[in-house]
Amino acid sequence: MRTEVVTLPGSPERPDEDWAATALPASGGGGTVVVLDGVTPPAGDDGCVHDVPWFTARLGGALTELSASRGDMTLAAILAESIRRTADAHRDTCDLSHVRTPQATVAMARWDAARVEHLVLSDSVLLLEAPNGSVTAVLDDRLDRIPDEVRRSLAATDRLRNQEGGFFTAAADPEVARRAVTGTTPRSEVRALAALTDGASRWVELFREGDWADCFGVLRKEGAHGLLARVRALEESGAVAHRWKVHDDATAVYAIL
Repeated sequence: MRTEVVTLPGSPERPDEDWAATALPASGGGGTVVVLDGVTPPAGDDGCVHDVPWFTARLGGALTELSASRGDMTLAAILAESIRRTADAHRDTCDLSHVRTPQATVAMARWDAARVEHLVLSDSVLLLEAPNGSVTAVLDDRLDRIPDEVRRSLAATDRLRNQEGGFFTAAADPEVARRAVTGTTPRSEVRALAALTDGASRWVELFREGDWADCFGVLRKEGAHGLLARVRALEESGAVAHRWKVHDDATAVYAIL
């Protein structure tokens, strides 16, 4: 296995709220990838004494440990247990019932000699490349189904956050793991994969520079750093619409299995 992990903060004035890791299980012959995109709350308005990087580091650490060591657990069960552990770490100091309690999107993959498992929750993206070069995008598009006029209102978005008919993120309720997009692909049908936060996937979704197969082509030829450099160049060109952040935290993991 060969992997490349690159993350760039959206601004030098604030910490990167993305989190990414890869791991090789002790049994060998497989691996795991975990990518999180922390959700930025309005300043001082999330009921928590901790910042988002604190949350993503703990959730990401638990996900990486369990996905690498507990092959008997599904990725959904691992996500539920990781959310539970993270919530236990701050439930005595923070209001975990707050709608904007620290939370994150999740993209995960785990593979062995027989299969590749995947899990996506919210708007991070997982790309699977087949031996013939075709690319399958694993997406959770529930946030995209919400009209722009609703998403521009914080109050309206909050009413849909982790609610039926809305969208779901990994916050403090382990039950949300049941809402994740999950699946399994035969190992023989995947030769490489990539996990992207929405700061990286905007090359496709916001700037429309190509489709997911084109995006994977950039990763194959230029690596994760090359994809993020292209995104930053587009942002600097002034191509970002006024309703979006000019720069967002951006993370890409590229793995050849």
